[in-house]
Amino acid sequence: MQEGEQVIDLNGRVALITGAGSGIGRASAINMAANGAAVMCSDIDSQAAEGTVAAISEAGGRADSIGLDVSDSGEVERAVAQTVERMGKLNVLFNNAGVGGGFDWHQTIAVNLTGVYYGLLHAAPYMAANGGGVIINTASVAGLVGLTGPEPHPANEDEGGAGAYVAAKHGVSGLTKQFAVNYGRYGVRVNAIAPGYIYTAMTAELRELEEGEAYLTDLHPMGRLGQPEEIASVASFLASDAASFINGVVLPVDGGYTAR
Repeated sequence: MQEGEQVIDLNGRVALITGAGSGIGRASAINMAANGAAVMCSDIDSQAAEGTVAAISEAGGRADSIGLDVSDSGEVERAVAQTVERMGKLNVLFNNAGVGGGFDWHQTIAVNLTGVYYGLLHAAPYMAANGGGVIINTASVAGLVGLTGPEPHPANEDEGGAGAYVAAKHGVSGLTKQFAVNYGRYGVRVNAIAPGYIYTAMTAELRELEEGEAYLTDLHPMGRLGQPEEIASVASFLASDAASFINGVVLPVDGGYTAR
């Protein structure tokens, strides 16, 4: 390793990850643990979170789990407190929990935007008072641009349309920048990852439509969809000192989707 070169080293750090039971959250929990972090895995599906803990423990890592509905401010506040109580501290928060299409406006905003806000609201002050830390939010390409669909007609915005999702993810991008401005001087870095379409359960319904996967693939100049592990590695990078001067960034990890 050359002088000045940074590696991803999360030894001695504690990370709380929401939505850790599956998809990007599960992959990120496993990746951060492999890089040395102790991980609190939270999910509204507590059994799924326990499954992630089992995978980390089997690989020799340290992890614990809690059930968590991120749309409930009190639950998020308790999750931060329980992480500190069980793990000794909190250095990294990954606000990753979210829902995809098919949910109404209120639920989509409650989980995808308000849930991220509650994580920032309760974790940032703790980190600022305890030497700093890192907060990572899952935005989306939908937090940077509008979405298109395979249907030749406008999506139905009455129930489960793209509008709520796009509004929520644009909100995540804005919250990321504002909290980065507010807390940067206190040693708290706040960034977001904007994934393209990833092979997860959240995209399964779209991928299973006739010509759905081919349509989504064509949106990405690399000619494929992403894997959860490709987002997880970026999350671990942002959590580490290798990203020590990155703050307030919404980073596309999208195979070129937003470069079009």
